[in-house]
Amino acid sequence: MIRNHRSVTALQAAHESPTLAHLALLADESAARLKSIQSLIPNSLLNSIKAGPIDGPVWCLILDNNAVAAKLRQLMPALQAHLRSKGWEVTSIRLKVQMSSSSLQR
Repeated sequence: MIRNHRSVTALQAAHESPTLAHLALLADESAARLKSIQSLIPNSLLNSIKAGPIDGPVWCLILDNNAVAAKLRQLMPALQAHLRSKGWEVTSIRLKVQMSSSSLQR
């Protein structure tokens, strides 16, 4: 039996597997959504926000701390309206504060 060993990049592997391809598309769309709303978010907060998962009409943003979450809650109506104007069906944006490993060790 002859085995054909070839190396592939993670991106190639993702596109060759239907499940991984779907996840890659969702990750790309999530990043595009975040890029779309960056102009509405104060520059000082941008480094504290990461694109999170998309679950149907619900999109998640991953945040560094509760202060960022508080500010984004104030901006939520404008963010959702902007996303809908760009063609994304977003009924809600979920905010998830990610605990850093240093705060878990205390």
